[in-house]
Formats: sequence, C-alpha cells, structure tokens
Amino acid sequence: MLLATLARASREIASTSARSRKTALLAELFRSAGPDDVPIVIPYLSGRLPQGRVGTGWSVLREPVAPAAEPALTVRDVDAALTAFAAVAGAGAQAERLRVVRELMGAATEEEQKFLFGLLTGEVRQGALDALAAEGLAAAADVPAADVRRAVMLSGSLVAVGQALLAEGPAALAEFRLEVGRAVPPMLAQPGQSVGAAVGKLGACAVEEKLDGIRVQVHRDGERVRVFTRTLDDITDRVPELTSVAAGLDGDRFILDGEVIAFGPDGRPLPFQDIAGRVGSRLDVAAAREALPLSPVFFDILALGGEVLLDLPYRERYERFGRLVPEPMRVRRTVVAGPDDTARAEEFLARTLERGHEGAVLKSLDAAYQAGRRGASWLKVKPVHTLDLVVLAAEWGHGRRTGKLSNLHLGARRPDGSFAMLGKTFKGLTDVMLDWQTQRLRELATGDNGQVVTVRPELVVEIAYDGLQRSTRYPEGVTLRFARVVRYREDKPAAEADTVATVLATGPVRAEE
Repeated sequence: MLLATLARASREIASTSARSRKTALLAELFRSAGPDDVPIVIPYLSGRLPQGRVGTGWSVLREPVAPAAEPALTVRDVDAALTAFAAVAGAGAQAERLRVVRELMGAATEEEQKFLFGLLTGEVRQGALDALAAEGLAAAADVPAADVRRAVMLSGSLVAVGQALLAEGPAALAEFRLEVGRAVPPMLAQPGQSVGAAVGKLGACAVEEKLDGIRVQVHRDGERVRVFTRTLDDITDRVPELTSVAAGLDGDRFILDGEVIAFGPDGRPLPFQDIAGRVGSRLDVAAAREALPLSPVFFDILALGGEVLLDLPYRERYERFGRLVPEPMRVRRTVVAGPDDTARAEEFLARTLERGHEGAVLKSLDAAYQAGRRGASWLKVKPVHTLDLVVLAAEWGHGRRTGKLSNLHLGARRPDGSFAMLGKTFKGLTDVMLDWQTQRLRELATGDNGQVVTVRPELVVEIAYDGLQRSTRYPEGVTLRFARVVRYREDKPAAEADTVATVLATGPVRAEE
C-alpha cells in the first residue's frame, strides 16, 4: 500500500466526526491493503509505531526537506526505514539517524510528510482507535463487527485478526479461540454513583471488595503457569507467590482473574504504589518477595478444564470458581437480591472501607464475562469520586517547584479518539511525584513555549474530585471541582482512560461560580 493512500485516509477520517463515515473510510482503506500491510497500517492509524518509541526528537525533524513530486513510498518502505532508524547506535549515531529521516522525508510528498511528522511526534489524532478499526475490518470483509471484536478479544491482537481476515476471509475468525497460556484483556467496571444506584440498576448482584492492587490473570496448563497484568505483560518470573498458588490448586488447566495485594504489619492493605514497585522490579526476586510478600485474591474464572466459561452467567462461573479456589483466596463478597436488599450492600461497603480497601464492585449475577470491555454489568463504587484521565500538558512550576513540571492539564477521551480538557491541578503531588513526572513528561514532550509543555497523550493519572461544575473555559462546558492527584496509572494505557460520557454520568453539574 502506498503511504499516500494511508495519509489521505487519515486526513479524511480526521475531518469527519460521524462514526459511520469513519468506518466506511476504514473499510475502503482495508480493502486496498494487503495482509502484510496490516501490522503497519493499524498502528499508524492510531498514531503508534510497531517499533515503539524510536527516539525521533525535534533535532532530527526540525529541518524541512523538499517533498517528492509524486507518491512512490509504501507503508512497508516507511516501516523498514524506521526499523533501521531504531537500530542505529554507537559513534556517529546522530548523523546516521538524521540521514535516515531526511532520506525518508525526501521520498515523501507534501501530504505524506505531514502524516509522517505527526506520526513521529505523536500527533496523529484522527480518532481511528482499535474499536473503529475492528468495525472497518468487519465492513471490508463483510462480516459482523461483533465477530471481529470477539476474535480480537480472544486473540488479544487486532493486527493478527486483521491479517488473517484479509488473507483467508471470514472463515479465519473461527481460528481465534480462548487458549490457556494466551492472555486476553480483562473485563473492567464502570463507575457507579452509589451502592443504592448500582443495585437499582443491576438488580440481583454480587457485591465484592474493590482492592487497590495489581490486576492479574493466571493461566495454568499442566505444570506450566503464566501470570499476566491487565496490559497483558508477562510477569510470571516476578511473582513466584502466584505461580506456587496456581500450581497447588486442584486443577491442571484453568484461567483465573484476580489481583495481587500486600499487607503491612498491622494487617491493613498497603498502597498501590508499593505493590506496583514490587511487581515492576526485575531485581533479586527472592529478596523482593521477602521484603514485600504478595497475596493473591481471585474473583472470576474464564476457563476450567476443557470448558470456556466466558459466556456463562456470573452465578454459574462463580459456582465453578468456588470449586477450584479455596475461600481464603477468594475476594470477600455478599449477594443481594435487589433494591429491597440495598442495606446489606451498604453495610458490606462500610465494612470494606473499615478494612482499608477502596470500595466495592457490584456485578450482575446474569452477566457474561466481556473481556476487554468496560461492561455496564460491573459497577465500581468508591466513597470519593475518581477518574482516570490523560495528561495533555503541564506547566513549569514557581517558587519551590521552579524547574519542575507541576500544574497538569487533564483530558478525557472523546468518541473520535481525541481528548477534551477538563481542567488543571497541581494538588496532591509529592516531591517524589514531581521529580518523576517532570522526567516522564519531558520524554513525552511535543512542544515547550517556556510556560507550558505539551505532551503526547499517553500518561494516565488517577484524579480525585468533589464533583462537576459548568465552565465556559473548557470545550465540553464542564470542569472538575477541587481536582487532586491520587496516583499515576502506568498499568493503564490512554485508550482505557475515562471518556467524556463517563465523566458526565458521574453526577450532577453545579452552576458556574
């Protein structure tokens, strides 16, 4: 595929807000793509590079290059050039990187140059996120979008599904099945306003402790155990506690969903940051385990024996789950019959908070497991409103914060994949967080006017706030009241940050003050 075809499609997708039109444009693009183009085209549509961060800073992009008169560059040519760029190291690396980029830009037309510049600086923002790309693939192959989404869910790879679908046709979708040993994205919970409102919406449901730990998916296939995070990273070697627990269960083929947490000497749960530090460490695992032992807590099961359980109602999954996992390793829960039983749910939440946990997750007893989806049948309730938002920019600090990036510009996802700014905050930041975010945001920087540093929207931060307020200063007409930083969520990609719709659904909007 010519890069010009992709660049033109990207521009047209960016110029329309209609989901149906975006899908039609994507379908047209995929019909003209070959299977070998898919691993490049899909990441490029979402502004990602298959190579990851290749280090194309302003120093290699600031000098303009005369564009080519006619399009001849293919997407695979670009991919090869960027792979070569990423491999450059050693003496003379800067000069060689500059040569590679200038040669690439010189082979591109003016429109292609604009697309490449945006791609290399993280500024491709046409809203062609994976969900839309899946719908475009479905339309291109004339198959139901739900079938493509399910194949992506089970494989964990839109690229793999797209390649197979374009190469082999609709029959290829049947090849994608849940497999023990291959991680799938976990089901997520939507924010709920209160326990009463959640029970009113769900009816009969389980009310479970909401733990402030690291989400894990544990796979056992015979003697082999693997452990994955919510972002599908394999952390098996870093969590020997989980591998030994899984090996000791009375079953030799299963997939469990849960979290790992840790407790202090007083028996209360330790902060997320402590657990993340332990799980993220690749040093001396034995010493780390002794310093901070982890405790697994499981709450769902995706497969058992030769049976895939995803489509079963939660009440049936839990029955099988209970037969495999001993009670001490299951999340605390109670079951309520419906709105008339709300007092039981309120009491459970109160006891959960007393034990030092975050809140509660309410789960419909009739719900299937929607891997990779923030399903409406799981609702999380916390005593304090929190949102996972994306850092769009940060301001240089003053006084004791001089030289540090302090005031954060916060954004929520729009349906088209762009971000709407909801406000700013510098509250809640410790000195350690200030040092860390200054370094991290400078790595993501796309511009600096001396006051504000704009960044690629990749870093997710959890924000506590006291409610919503009308504001004409921000594009969605609302802002967050008394926003403050709780923690950074490096375990969560920007594509999983909260949406504008989620923000607006969290409660009433106060009048502008």
